[in-house]
Amino acid sequence: MREIGMREKITWEMISRRGAFSLLGLGAVLGLAVPTTVLTTSEAEAQTVGMERRENRRAGRQDRREDRRTARQDRREDRRNLYMQQK
Repeated sequence: MREIGMREKITWEMISRRGAFSLLGLGAVLGLAVPTTVLTTSEAEAQTVGMERRENRRAGRQDRREDRRTARQDRREDRRNLYMQQK
């Protein structure tokens, strides 16, 4: 292992302005991203209850719609059978 000279060590530890601004920007983005992630997680948990309720309502509407369609078809068949009996 070779020994690093004082001049090499100093240049190695120096950081450019561009690098400093990149680190600053990265820190700012991470600082904003962490609270957003925490909020998103808590909102997602709260939304699942609403989503379940919405899915239940949707299933109920679909059931009622299918019942209406079946009843409508039955009424049509009854009318057709009645008409055919009258002939």
